[in-house]
Amino acid sequence: MSEFLLHILCIAGIYAMVALALNLQAGYAGLLNFGHIAFVGIGAYAIGLGSQFSLPLYLVIPAGIALAMLVAAAMALLGRQLAADYWGIATLALAEIVRICIVNEDQLTGGSQGIGGISTPWATGSEQQDVLLFSALILLCLTLCTLISLRFGNSRFGRALRLMREQPQLAMCMGYSLLWLKCRALMCSAVMCAIAGMLLAWYTNYVSPDYLLSSETFLIWSMVMIGGIGNVRGVLLGVLVVEGLYNFIPFARDLLHMSSDLTGALRLGLVGLVMLVGLLLRPGGLLPEKLRILP
Repeated sequence: MSEFLLHILCIAGIYAMVALALNLQAGYAGLLNFGHIAFVGIGAYAIGLGSQFSLPLYLVIPAGIALAMLVAAAMALLGRQLAADYWGIATLALAEIVRICIVNEDQLTGGSQGIGGISTPWATGSEQQDVLLFSALILLCLTLCTLISLRFGNSRFGRALRLMREQPQLAMCMGYSLLWLKCRALMCSAVMCAIAGMLLAWYTNYVSPDYLLSSETFLIWSMVMIGGIGNVRGVLLGVLVVEGLYNFIPFARDLLHMSSDLTGALRLGLVGLVMLVGLLLRPGGLLPEKLRILP
């Protein structure tokens, strides 16, 4: 039972990093990025390809992060002349283009079969000890991402992002470049997501195009919206709620003798129901963003 709880906490920690990264865009800057999961996939495939070709980590990790930042910059430039809703659709299309390219590149990425046999560089041979080491690493990365998110929220950069979110014309009048603000927010988010994707590839010892499905992006969006968009503590709470629902369903399947197909549909349906009820009763989330009053 303790190993199962540790597994849930590890997966929740990785998803929390991705949710915090989305909050940098959606919560602080008000950006509707529906291709957010592409950054996670890029980080995961960087580790997968590095493992497949036996490349050193000091090359693989910076290359994966740099590629994720490059895609983030491309997303920002893509939205230069687009309204927020159209830009959100464009980011979804860009993420799908990345996934389709990975699926069709059989020789390099393994196609739809993905890349398996990914070993962690700190493997000791003891499964229990490896899990404990990995849990500590995920906790460390999550703590750093949380501190960075809090720091951004209280910094001049975070205030500029909120000003762009609420009054973009006023932000321009004050001398801020909206394109540069969007680009910085997306690139910072891409770094966190790429690292989360690398941790996910190491944890599962496998990477596949399923990591880039659009449903994963909307799962992250549900975590942020249920917890409280714009509030770091709310985002972390939303991750715990959604992960709790996701891991409760298998127990219900055993009790009610449901099929596996019904279990998968029930997972998505239950998360969607909770999000709809939350939007009706608490539109700002369980822990909504607090208004900032200047002295």
